[in-house]
Amino acid sequence: MTNRKEDSSSVVALDGRIVFHEESNALRQHLKCLVTAGRKNIFLDMKDVHYIDGSGLGTLVAAHMDAKSQGASLRLCRPGEKFRKLLEITKLATVFQVCDPDAAAVASVSGICEEPTCPISALT
Repeated sequence: MTNRKEDSSSVVALDGRIVFHEESNALRQHLKCLVTAGRKNIFLDMKDVHYIDGSGLGTLVAAHMDAKSQGASLRLCRPGEKFRKLLEITKLATVFQVCDPDAAAVASVSGICEEPTCPISALT
């Protein structure tokens, strides 16, 4: 998980799996930390996520609700075809704003240097 930030926006590049226990807990804590730090636009780059289970979906929904309650937005960007289908089947496509691979939102924060927004201790 890496961060890129610009003003009040952050892009979090996820990779691997979002599954029950450590992975999903770390992600949720990290996203809470970003919102607490004043990030109003959080983009999750899903391009390199290979697997997500029910707990991972629950984590994304909870993070979305946390962000929304704090006046922030959480967007999913570049999800794979399987993940897009899962969002449609579960009707979560109506909950999340999904960015296309060439979305201007992601492009606007690309190329800025990676910098962790939250201390590492917040991710464990």
